[in-house]
Amino acid sequence: MTQALPKVIIHGGAGSSHGHRERLVALREDLYSIVKQVYGKAEAGASARDCVVLGCQLMEDSPHFNAGYGSVLQSDGQVRMSAGLMDGEAQRFSGIINVSRVRHPIDLAAYLQPFPDRVLSDLGAVELAREMAIAPFDPITDLRLKEWMQERANNFQSPMAGVVAEAVEVPATSESRRGTIGVVVLDMEGRLAVGTSTGGKGLERLGRVSDSATPAGNYATGAAAVSCTGIGEDILDECLAARIVVRVTDGMDIAAAFKKSFAEATANGRDFGAIALSHQGDIAWGKTSEVLIAAYHTGEAIGDTLELNSGTLTGVV
Repeated sequence: MTQALPKVIIHGGAGSSHGHRERLVALREDLYSIVKQVYGKAEAGASARDCVVLGCQLMEDSPHFNAGYGSVLQSDGQVRMSAGLMDGEAQRFSGIINVSRVRHPIDLAAYLQPFPDRVLSDLGAVELAREMAIAPFDPITDLRLKEWMQERANNFQSPMAGVVAEAVEVPATSESRRGTIGVVVLDMEGRLAVGTSTGGKGLERLGRVSDSATPAGNYATGAAAVSCTGIGEDILDECLAARIVVRVTDGMDIAAAFKKSFAEATANGRDFGAIALSHQGDIAWGKTSEVLIAAYHTGEAIGDTLELNSGTLTGVV
């Protein structure tokens, strides 16, 4: 079935809005710009997978988000990033875990798509970057380094860093935003794809693996595609992306799948958000956190999920 209009939804993290309301509103400009560029590529006839890669690259280039340039630092002061990509039509997942010194982790995940070995960790990532002749890139920004140094001065009391880089000198707190960036696209041919990229939660134990390069945080079939953001361990515990997609693939409509999955997550005390598209073109999102930083393009208009005073858990357009 040919889809007359492509659809796009992206996210840049989830968490609390406490003390950050003006900053979250300002992020609309970044989100809208990226959504427009991704939609323009899809409207020109590009595949969902290629559009997803572009969207992730654009968000990895922004210092405002916790992915690529602007990623948070781990406990040892280094940046290690992860990314996942799934082509819903081909039913192929690829991912890269704890890669360092690259600009676009999503490029490594995309490169792995045609190969039999499609998920690589740190040592394999180093060799892959060499194989791809990727120039070394330092993703650490001054703000992220300052954030880490403040945490060091406080003897690393915070369990994680903030996902959105702030222009003010405040230490991260456990109530900060957390998560990843993600892009979901339905192209003009009705194909679905999803990509997710992250710098991790920040300040974590060396070797910790996030959900982004697993089907729990990033999954698609021909029926639906989902990208997650938030506390990676909570997303893994719920196997959230795969759970929602399987429910839609089995015949549940996407609104019902989100409502059921987020009711379960709320009962379990989880902290995360998710965005999705169905093969029918329904745009969906959900959150147990206070804020989900996301924007979408319906083919006719752009919107976002920054309802700072809303208690809504899920939404569909």
